Amino acid sequence: MTTGNTSSQVLDEATTTANSAIVMSDDRQAIVELDPDHPGFRDVAYRERRNKIAQIAVEYEPGTPVPDAPYIEEEHQVWQTVWEGLQPAHQKYACSEYLTYVSALDLPKERIPQLREVSEKVQQISGFRLEPVGGLVQPKVFLSTLGQGVFLSTQYIRHYSTPLYTPEPDVVHELIGHAGVLASPKFAELNRLVGEAASRTETDEEIERLGRVYWYTVEFGVLREEGVVKAYGAGLLSSYGELEAMNKAELRPFDVEAMQALPYDVTQYQPVLFCADSFDEMYNTLHDFLSNWKV
Repeated sequence: MTTGNTSSQVLDEATTTANSAIVMSDDRQAIVELDPDHPGFRDVAYRERRNKIAQIAVEYEPGTPVPDAPYIEEEHQVWQTVWEGLQPAHQKYACSEYLTYVSALDLPKERIPQLREVSEKVQQISGFRLEPVGGLVQPKVFLSTLGQGVFLSTQYIRHYSTPLYTPEPDVVHELIGHAGVLASPKFAELNRLVGEAASRTETDEEIERLGRVYWYTVEFGVLREEGVVKAYGAGLLSSYGELEAMNKAELRPFDVEAMQALPYDVTQYQPVLFCADSFDEMYNTLHDFLSNWKV
């Protein structure tokens, strides 16, 4: 997989395949533990930056401006490299709703934007805001927070030795994927409804079912525009490799019941995608489903 992306935070950190975990020292300092096969495992300076970025999330007070993350020139170059591949891919594969609002965000191409500045722009457009999280969190926590108009976002970026691959969701996935989608008032509304539905959910089994709907729509959703398959899921939109692989996937009808029953594998390109016949079909079907979930 050339540009791997996992499902933002919709995974249990105890079972994550994201190749990292955060532990707290006795003096409440965040330490990011990377698996030996992580591209940044042997890079001491990278790991120190990851620790500092995780500490931002640990100390963050909700509703306050997000402190800036420390990035180095090589990491800004990673962002540039990713954009060079994604810009033409977006024009070819992204749905028009995403293109309109990611353009309105006007994300810089030459540097990694800070979470604070992107959050301010998204909030001005759709009312959603982005707040830092150190790593993966419990599914219900992540999903329920969406109901408050808050997206929990990582701030670190993949290691610069592998600019087109990440074993975990990073700031590329969060800002190019999710922030670009959340700037749309209609997509922001669907995310809020996901959060409200999660807040009404009591069992782990039901959260898992709801999480699968989130995966096959918010993360890996596709729809047809004038007969052509286009992406609206953040996992697709933030990955050149996923966008290219999209055309090889099996397309199934847009069926939320079928989504709930189909497990997914975060370690490979998605072999099955649920395709709506139009933006309106996707929006109306998902809006009705989420509004009536556990009511």
